[in-house]
Amino acid sequence: MSEPAARAPVATSAGSTPAPRGVPGRRPALRALGLSTGKLARLKRLLYGHGPGGGTLLILPIDQGLEHGPVDFFANPDSLDPSYQYALARDGRFSAIALHIGLAEKYFHEYAGDVPLILKLNGKTSIPPDAQAFSALTGTVEDAVRLGADAVGYTVYVGSPAQDRDFRQLLDVRKDADRFGMPLVVWAYPRGDAVAKKGGRESLYAIDYAARVALELGADIVKVNYPVPSEKDAESPPPYNTLRLGHEEAFRKVVESAGRALVLVSGGEKMSDAELLAKVRSSMDAGATGIIFGRNMWQRPREEALRLTRELHGIFREYAQPA
Repeated sequence: MSEPAARAPVATSAGSTPAPRGVPGRRPALRALGLSTGKLARLKRLLYGHGPGGGTLLILPIDQGLEHGPVDFFANPDSLDPSYQYALARDGRFSAIALHIGLAEKYFHEYAGDVPLILKLNGKTSIPPDAQAFSALTGTVEDAVRLGADAVGYTVYVGSPAQDRDFRQLLDVRKDADRFGMPLVVWAYPRGDAVAKKGGRESLYAIDYAARVALELGADIVKVNYPVPSEKDAESPPPYNTLRLGHEEAFRKVVESAGRALVLVSGGEKMSDAELLAKVRSSMDAGATGIIFGRNMWQRPREEALRLTRELHGIFREYAQPA
């Protein structure tokens, strides 16, 4: 990925340390997040007790079977069996595995204590169009507590005509998460025709807005995609339509908009090793807490995936910070 010749100063959210020019961005400290003891204990397990540690996160999602259908498993037929991803998460020392209720109830008992669980609480199929995207509940925070999860996940579609129902549904989830001391990870995705007409869902405008919405709605951790510059950026509202930011600068802007919510960068479709590692470094330099890569891991043969996770562990050690 290309880097800008010089980095413009970026405003820093309260609770984090300003990042001097050329120095990796600092992540918000846990003590600044206003967490209950239950949330704090669970987040510490994820950030320091499992995975790369040092306050970083390496998460393996397997919600694609619901969201995309079995098509994603053709690239690596072994991955059709969820045990493949569970074993990869355990042997690759991931911070957690993220999935829906059925895969948790039928498989997690074999890995409980070895692989932390993030239970996804809502989802949808890819069959209807995204014009009015909405993910209905598939589980509850109480399910997550019963299963021994360390966090819950919720997808919110920012900009969808159904976002009023979405926000109301998330309100109930957030209240339960607060009541049970369960960290809330929000998948913040721009969707809908209105987003498409304002630069598109991969634009800096849309992703920056989604990160801020997740913070405003109570996310402890927000998962966002990496902004992809395109000619459609000219259709974004000002001043986004005139911004000319490098990859790292753009993502740093998203991290700043997320404020005191930790940020995970989404992997998306499978890419080359070099592209993946460059994306991780750029994201961490911008102040991300970690990555949540699914297809980029389990679409690879097991040994190749494990080799790549070892490289990622090495990178994350460079960004470790004390609890």
